[in-house]
Amino acid sequence: MNEILGLHHVTAIAGDARENLAFYTRTLGMRLVKRSVNQDSPGTYHLFYADAVAHPGTDLTFFPWPEMAPAKAGVGLTMEVSLAIPGGSLEFWIERLESSGVKTGTLEERRGERCLPFADPHGLPLVLAETADAREFVAWDKSPIAAKKQIMGLHSVRLWERSLDDTSAFLTKVLGFEDLGADGEWHRFGVHGGGSGKFLELRELPETARGAWGTGGVHHIAWRVADLDAELAVRERIGAARRRPTDVIDRFWFKSVYFLEPGGALFEIATDGPGFTVDEKLESLGEKLVLPPWLEPSRAQIEAALPQLK
Repeated sequence: MNEILGLHHVTAIAGDARENLAFYTRTLGMRLVKRSVNQDSPGTYHLFYADAVAHPGTDLTFFPWPEMAPAKAGVGLTMEVSLAIPGGSLEFWIERLESSGVKTGTLEERRGERCLPFADPHGLPLVLAETADAREFVAWDKSPIAAKKQIMGLHSVRLWERSLDDTSAFLTKVLGFEDLGADGEWHRFGVHGGGSGKFLELRELPETARGAWGTGGVHHIAWRVADLDAELAVRERIGAARRRPTDVIDRFWFKSVYFLEPGGALFEIATDGPGFTVDEKLESLGEKLVLPPWLEPSRAQIEAALPQLK
């Protein structure tokens, strides 16, 4: 029971699409690797930021819905996204963020790693975590950030839960995570003994109200599997645990299964392939609006409803 390989992507809800693009490509120096639309609600973009070659596990993606109210913190939601940076680069990032007008939080040490909390322009709680863990990453040569200091992808996520026991049992017995124990009020779980991009942490808050989606909040987190066979094996266990997974949905760049974990957070299982180069050349990823084939007949109407991005 070791199909899950770590985080595939995290999808959050943004406000203005232009502000989102500027912050993640200019301030944080990530590459826009796919410019598409929400396939279930094509009136809004779906923007994907990753490393130079769009490795699974480096993707942070957004639905820009500026008309939505801000997210409401509470149980059943992913409350923080941690991004990996190289060891020794944190001072550079503190100076860069503060010089860009980004308010940073107090430096923390989490399980031996130095971590810097901050928020993006629409309120999404982020952390930069220094890590020496081996990971799949290719630096982007057009980033405003030097290769040796670039964000290397996803590190971990933090969720608030009403019951630690319910979600803990599901993670370990159904999804195959390892219980890595508590550090203060946060209980960590990892995949295959842990590693960068393979952690999630739970905080139990039994008296806290349920959270609500909105701008500055996480919509869902996706876990990697190698292929469709692995995805179907995980889906079968999720179904046996009565978590009511969806059928396999073809997202064109990967295949997805969605379900709610016991605490109510939306999870996805996503295949590594076929990947973002199935419909674009590697060197031109993210430069134009790409639609899956079933939305292509509606391109004119979709483009007319979207703000222009440069």
